[in-house]
Amino acid sequence: MSTDISNIDPLALDENIQIKKGGKKETASWEHQELSQILIKVIRGHSDEVSCCHFCFEDSKILTCSHDKTAKLWDIANGAPLQVYDGGHSAPIIKCALTPDNKRLFTASWDKTVKAWDVETGCILWAFFHDGIVTSFDVSSDGKYVVSGSDAKYTLNIIDAETGTELCHLEDHHRSTITCCRIDPDSQRVASVSSDKTIKLWDLETKRTTIFINKSGHGNVISNCSFSPNGRYLCTASWDKTLRLWDIKTGQFRTQGAVTLDEGHAGNISSCVFSKDSSVLVSGSYDKTVIVWDMAGACKKFVLKGHADWVTDVDISSDKKWILSSSKDSTVRLWNIENSDHIPAVIETRKAKGLKIVKCEECGKPFSINQMEDSEFISKCVFCRLASPSRYHLPSPPSL
Repeated sequence: MSTDISNIDPLALDENIQIKKGGKKETASWEHQELSQILIKVIRGHSDEVSCCHFCFEDSKILTCSHDKTAKLWDIANGAPLQVYDGGHSAPIIKCALTPDNKRLFTASWDKTVKAWDVETGCILWAFFHDGIVTSFDVSSDGKYVVSGSDAKYTLNIIDAETGTELCHLEDHHRSTITCCRIDPDSQRVASVSSDKTIKLWDLETKRTTIFINKSGHGNVISNCSFSPNGRYLCTASWDKTLRLWDIKTGQFRTQGAVTLDEGHAGNISSCVFSKDSSVLVSGSYDKTVIVWDMAGACKKFVLKGHADWVTDVDISSDKKWILSSSKDSTVRLWNIENSDHIPAVIETRKAKGLKIVKCEECGKPFSINQMEDSEFISKCVFCRLASPSRYHLPSPPSL
């Protein structure tokens, strides 16, 4: 294990900006570059691609898993591993998650299993076997359910988190590989996306599909999805290099379509996650970058560069001060974006794009808008416009 410094400019808003290189390596220290003003910590400890990363234990620790067949719990303060979960899988671990009480760890692997571990002892509590490779999984916010997607017959499985007993088995849930499945914050619905470019929401109580978006508007594989913390919005990420925001609570997407976030990544988008207050969205891509998006204004804030290979997963701390990213380059990066709104380069980019900050007339929250926009159009943030779309010029709806 080592924690070191990167000498690559982490804040890359303008490819033409010249950055001084040459940061030196130090153990458990931070890099501070004069122009970017972004502090980063690089954590090395996995011997292969890091496939998943999460903040946990009230943002005091980091959970990761890797193709090296291990999961690790790290201390944020010094970048040291606190616990290594090893010997449980015979193939790469592709996802990991903790129960809300932080007592159980769940891992999913290409060895066709999902396993539950005791966080403190590192003992395996149960294993659930699939007929095919596990492609995705999630744990409900109430700690009762584990959902997994399998490549065999495009299956979605609902599992009892306590016992590992299968509660429901849905074959041919999609027409192709299920790339991601998520349980909503209320532990009531399961969202799944697929390489067939479709989106489904399945109700855990009624055991039926409540929303099926057959034509999502994505031009390639939908690789990931994320619920906003209030459960109202679902963000989908795609290999078509775009993100789409769906209002699934009111169903407005049926007539107004989704809000598209593009002109950000230059490669396939692998991951996306909302901040706790839904004001920020973070995405990671095979273009090796992490992008921070202003959700109220539906626009890109800035790009973080530094990984040497694909970004596989991202997370954001509850207070929005830290971003976490994992990569195929076998590292995890911790980015301090606490003062990002005051960085000269960010301010200049906002001005160059003609953006200004205004207050939403309905919810009162600040958001970014283009100064050239019609004043009526910009009086509300994107969330309030989605809630009352008739006054606003939103995109044409996709066919369902």
